[in-house]
Amino acid sequence: MTALQNMWFSFFGLFLMFISTGAAVLGREKLSGFWRYLVLTISFICLVIAGLIVIAVVFRGPLADA
Repeated sequence: MTALQNMWFSFFGLFLMFISTGAAVLGREKLSGFWRYLVLTISFICLVIAGLIVIAVVFRGPLADA
C-alpha cells in the first residue's frame, strides 16, 4: 500500500468516526424505539470499523516513497 492509499484509508476511518458521532447524537436525542436501537447499532459498527482502521494505519508506521 502506498503512502497516498494509506492517507485515503485513514480519511475513510475519520469519516466513519464522524458518521458514528452523528448517528449516536441522532439516536440519543431524536429517535425512540426500534429506530433508536438500529441507528445506535450502526453507530457502534462504524466506530469499531474506524478503530480497526486507525490501528492498522498507526501500527503500519510511516511509509516512505523513496
